[in-house]
Amino acid sequence: MFLDNLIGIFSDDMAIDLGTANTIVSVSGKGIIINEPSVVATKTDKSGSVKILAVGSVAKDMIGKTPTNITAVRPMKDGVIADFEMTERMIRYFIEKAHKRRSFVRPRVAICIPHGITQVERKAVYESALSAGARQVFLVEEPMVAALGAGIPVNEPCGNMIVDIGGGTTEVGVTSLGGLVLSKSIKVAGDRFDKAIVDYVRQTTNLNIGERTAENIKFKIGAAYELDEPIKMFVKGRDGSGFLSTIELTSSDIKDALKEPLKEVATAIRNVLEDMPADLAGDIVDNGIVLTGGGALIRGIDDFLSNAIKLKVQIAEDPLLAVARGTAKVIEDKDLLKLISGE
Repeated sequence: MFLDNLIGIFSDDMAIDLGTANTIVSVSGKGIIINEPSVVATKTDKSGSVKILAVGSVAKDMIGKTPTNITAVRPMKDGVIADFEMTERMIRYFIEKAHKRRSFVRPRVAICIPHGITQVERKAVYESALSAGARQVFLVEEPMVAALGAGIPVNEPCGNMIVDIGGGTTEVGVTSLGGLVLSKSIKVAGDRFDKAIVDYVRQTTNLNIGERTAENIKFKIGAAYELDEPIKMFVKGRDGSGFLSTIELTSSDIKDALKEPLKEVATAIRNVLEDMPADLAGDIVDNGIVLTGGGALIRGIDDFLSNAIKLKVQIAEDPLLAVARGTAKVIEDKDLLKLISGE
């Protein structure tokens, strides 16, 4: 114990929100120091060997624009590792970038994971972080750290519901007395929203756009509910004849595009509510539901979900960083770390 405490003095402990869309790294005492896309770009030389060309923002800028010998990939899919080697390299890059050899002691690292992932997937995340240079690795479940990051009093004997809409998964959790009473994870989130926009634009305008364009549309004019004053933007793509073309889209169009995936999110919330013990249900009626994650930034999503489930829905302050903040709280508090990680 004394040795662990002594080592901890010289260690820059880290919290990693290893997201499908973005990876956010916090360092104890310094806050969030990295917030970059979860993308790796690789280059294959004539001999067939593969080397890392770029990671993060630079790599994301290459998506859809690379020659045949360069590939930009997202190694995380639906909240879990799709490419073990690329994920390990990405984690190593972010740990080294955050650590910058400030000490000779390897850091302890807390990584948030979706609730309900398999033991094989948990092991893949754990071993990736160890291989990337972590001294110790703690896995914490996303609904709990999202609730912590949103300021929800998770240790109290009171039910609170958190809905974290990330890039690959939507996590629905009910917390009480420092644990998850109920939880559900569905693979309907930001990526599905982007795909729904791609499909809608193709079906209604015969224009083909890429996922990066769809993501840009989502952020600029995305809406889940009819806005008092619709927002418009021009979108460029390739029409059915192969010619480049420009169309105008409105927030009302995107509302229609997102309707079905948002219904699936509402259904997941209702399923958790239906399984909830009666005493906790009363707490949720009083406290309402808190939204976190990038999906919470879609205009009117709180109104859409509130209307769908007939409960008060509020968006956490700075919802995009809630999971990262919660994970940072865990690595900085030994008692909380033991409680949340089960170590």
